[in-house]
Amino acid sequence: MSETTEQAIRAEAIELLLREKGLVSEAQIDGIIQQYNARTGPLNGAYLVARAWADAAFKAALLQDGTRAMEPFNFSGGEVQKLVVKENTPQTHNLVVCTLCSCYPWAVLGLPPRWYKDPAYRSRVVKEPRKVLGEFGVNLPDSSLVKVWDSSAEIRYMVLPQRPSGSEGMSEAELAELVTRDSMIGVELLD
Repeated sequence: MSETTEQAIRAEAIELLLREKGLVSEAQIDGIIQQYNARTGPLNGAYLVARAWADAAFKAALLQDGTRAMEPFNFSGGEVQKLVVKENTPQTHNLVVCTLCSCYPWAVLGLPPRWYKDPAYRSRVVKEPRKVLGEFGVNLPDSSLVKVWDSSAEIRYMVLPQRPSGSEGMSEAELAELVTRDSMIGVELLD
């Protein structure tokens, strides 16, 4: 059975139990799903990245103070009291981790992937970031500096991936479709 199938079965069982016990209604569950599909998650982060790629002033603001730059968007549903955005460049590749637990900016990246919470990822990415990146298919030139940013309860990090070549002239909506959650964590390069 695949991990996705197991998770779906588990989630359905928990939902059924909560409804049977009268702890939540079907409407409440639908509201939560709507919240995460429409107002929380990687689509929000992708929108921020696309805006930064298309608008130099917004990019500067996002890199200077991610929390303040995203305030007008009213993203909700996740911990982002202090969002710091780190830009990938040809010289520097940024990577995000939380070594203590799994602190993560849900409002802009959605639910954390299972591997992000895994103790092996959390420890190895600090000790051997290039090797871990290679396991994700990211092979950087030796000349590239790899910086690992450790999220905490006080500060959450997000990566501003490099804009893919050939994306000039695309609308923000088209640009947002190019962005993935993993690229905003730093374990994926966008082509």
